[in-house]
Amino acid sequence: MSFKTILAVVTDQSHLKDTVSQGIAMARALDAHMDVVCLGVDRTQTGYYYAGMNAAVLQETLHHAKQEATDLATEARKQMESSDLRWGVTEAVCQLADIARYVASHARFSDLAVLPRPYGDDRGVELEPVVEGALFEGQSPVIVLPASGPELKLPKKIAIGWNESAEALRAVRSALPFLISAETVHIVVIDPPQHGPNRSDPGGQLSQFLARHGVKVEIDVLAKTMPRVSDVLRRHVQDMSADMVVMGAYGHSRFREAILGGATRNTLETCEVPVFMAH
Repeated sequence: MSFKTILAVVTDQSHLKDTVSQGIAMARALDAHMDVVCLGVDRTQTGYYYAGMNAAVLQETLHHAKQEATDLATEARKQMESSDLRWGVTEAVCQLADIARYVASHARFSDLAVLPRPYGDDRGVELEPVVEGALFEGQSPVIVLPASGPELKLPKKIAIGWNESAEALRAVRSALPFLISAETVHIVVIDPPQHGPNRSDPGGQLSQFLARHGVKVEIDVLAKTMPRVSDVLRRHVQDMSADMVVMGAYGHSRFREAILGGATRNTLETCEVPVFMAH
């Protein structure tokens, strides 16, 4: 498998330049086509209009969303025209509740989505359904960008957050092109179960699987010395100067992740390198 179609989705001017430029960098490194979807978001919720809200107000919100999409597409085209890539830009208007479905319709036919981090003080509510639409309904692997960082490139050192889950294995399989080309891949196992079937060799089966693909792999078994697994992983990623984290997405239900946090959400909130996820 190779990544030949890269998708970027933008919903806000404040994240457009960085998201598109990082997508361009990745598409160039992979010699891939790049598609940019520019969404104007109509944030009125059908069925929840307040009393007295009339058609003129609804039309105004729709007009604002259309103008937002047009402005985003204009800026995206300027960036893409200055690149040497094969590319396309699509503009559309979505209601907030329909974002995931629309993003999924594009992600289904993409090999990889490059998306802004959905959590943080300057992040709109629409960014989470963008990521979830690509991951779940679109079944596309996703690179979630950190708040800031160097230009995306083929990673030389990768950390795999490994917990033996189906989601983690799906992420590893999806990331094989990156893992094979990397100089070093670390399988990071945090606080493995003492009575599990692989207690004597945590990460061993995955290491064997990857080695047969030519991946240069090491296993790092860590104690849970901090309250959250995501904090231990983030610190280890910093210590080893990793270029990318590969992990499964949302091991618990998305509702539970949203209310209680969870490793996926905590990692996306705090990680300072790109996070490659699949589900």
